[in-house]
Amino acid sequence: MTPRIVIVSASVGSGHDGAAAELSRRLVLLGCEVVRHDFLDLMPRRSGVLLRSVYRRQLELAPRSWGWLLAAGRHRSMIAATALADAGTLRAVGTGATAVLSTYPLASQVLGRLRRRGLLAAPVLTYLTDMSVHPSWVADGVDTHLAIHDVPARQARELGAADVRVVAPVVDPAFTAPTAGSGRERWGLPANVPLALIVAGAWGVGDVEQTSRDVAATGLAVPVVACGQNEKLWRRLRAAGSAVPLGWIDDMPALLRCCQVVVQNAGGLSSLEALLAGIPVVTYRSLPGHGRGNAQALEQAGWVPWLRGADELAGGLRAALSHGPVDLGPSAVRPETVIAERLGAAVAL
Repeated sequence: MTPRIVIVSASVGSGHDGAAAELSRRLVLLGCEVVRHDFLDLMPRRSGVLLRSVYRRQLELAPRSWGWLLAAGRHRSMIAATALADAGTLRAVGTGATAVLSTYPLASQVLGRLRRRGLLAAPVLTYLTDMSVHPSWVADGVDTHLAIHDVPARQARELGAADVRVVAPVVDPAFTAPTAGSGRERWGLPANVPLALIVAGAWGVGDVEQTSRDVAATGLAVPVVACGQNEKLWRRLRAAGSAVPLGWIDDMPALLRCCQVVVQNAGGLSSLEALLAGIPVVTYRSLPGHGRGNAQALEQAGWVPWLRGADELAGGLRAALSHGPVDLGPSAVRPETVIAERLGAAVAL
């Protein structure tokens, strides 16, 4: 019988969906049937769409308020609101699921609650996409939490997570495959100069314009800004002329290999993609809340230095450009191996 794996992600930025897509690809290769759902679609009366819109506007207009809400423990109200998605999630999982995997914290809360109440027979696993673990990530009832380093694994255990396993980060294999040529002309990038790729998530939020000016002022690299879906940011940067702005990128592995360093502010999937591609990364002007939590955790892991002010930027960029790729340490077990263990003999590796 073919194992049926249900993956619940969320179209909030691109990190949760990116992890879900790669996990899905790997599980299909193992012979599983994989069904994916967007958690926002499982909430009633388009409340999920509203949640995403409010969150995005908050990060764009008042990012400090997001950090305040997390620090003040207001995440509990968000967790309580997830009860609205219980019925929709239960219908989406359906019958006959061998296991359910979440890559989004609020989905984990719902799945854990359904599991705890005996409404969900299949084991539930959470893949922690972030290097820092906020309390909303850890849900009673979830059978296994998958962490990408000892740092988030320790945080998850301290928050009461059950059966925490350290696994290798999940990224598309295109980021670790060698490519020929620089391809700078493809994006109109200057030749024969160091390039600093500035990433700020799919939504292009944070102090991106100031970051580009600060990088340019060091004289160490030309700033190239991945604006994602933020067309207003792209237009402003193009008018200012202090950086090379790029819109949505369909081939991020190739773009990364044109650059010598990545400057990031959120510590999400883009950071992991760059590190696994062998490109050094620095954190600068980090987003409040999860951005700063990830910055601290990445620094503790020895993967990404956190440059806390403009006075540290030149030195941080110089070190990254001279030292090259970061050693991520011993290879951890692949997450699909742990998932297969949960399934028992149903999956043959």
